[in-house]
Amino acid sequence: MSYIILAILFFLSGFFMKYSDDLFDVNNDLTIASILGIMCGIASGLASIYSVEAAYIFISILIGNFLVLKVDGIHHIISLITFAVILLIGGIPDLSMVVLLICILAIVSDEVGHELISKFTQDRFLNLFFEYRFVMKIAVFLLAVCGVFDIWTFVCFLMFEIAYVFGGIIFERFNL
Repeated sequence: MSYIILAILFFLSGFFMKYSDDLFDVNNDLTIASILGIMCGIASGLASIYSVEAAYIFISILIGNFLVLKVDGIHHIISLITFAVILLIGGIPDLSMVVLLICILAIVSDEVGHELISKFTQDRFLNLFFEYRFVMKIAVFLLAVCGVFDIWTFVCFLMFEIAYVFGGIIFERFNL
C-alpha cells in the first residue's frame, strides 16, 4: 500500500476518533458519535491489515485505552467491534510481543500523564508534553530510528496526531 493512502487512513482515523469522542462526551450524541466511531474503526482496521507498523500502533491504542479505563462509551465499543471485524476478515499481522508491549506502555504513559500530570505539577513543559501525548510519538520515532518501523510510519502517525488535534479544533469551532 502506498504511504499516501496509509497517511490518509491514519489521518481519517485520528480525526474520526477525536470527533466521535467529543460528540459523545460533550453533546451526548450517540448516533453520530457511533457512525464516526465506525468510520474510525474502518480506517484503523484497513491501515492495520496493510501495515504491520499501523497494527502495532492501533492495537496498542486499543489495549492501552482499555487498561486505563478510557473505553467509556458505546461509540468506543462500536469502533472496537468494527476494527476487530476488519482485522479478523483481513488477517491479523504477526506481531512481536516486545514491540507491542513498548507501544502499549507508551500509550498507557500518555493517557495516565494526560489525566494526572496537571494535578501534580505546574511545570509548563510536562503539562504540554502530556497534554499532547508525546510518549507515543517518541516511541514510534525511536522504533523508526532503530529500524523496527519504517520512518514513513512515523510520518503517518504524525498525520494521525495532527488529525486528532484538528478534530478537536473543528469540534470546538462548530460544535456540530
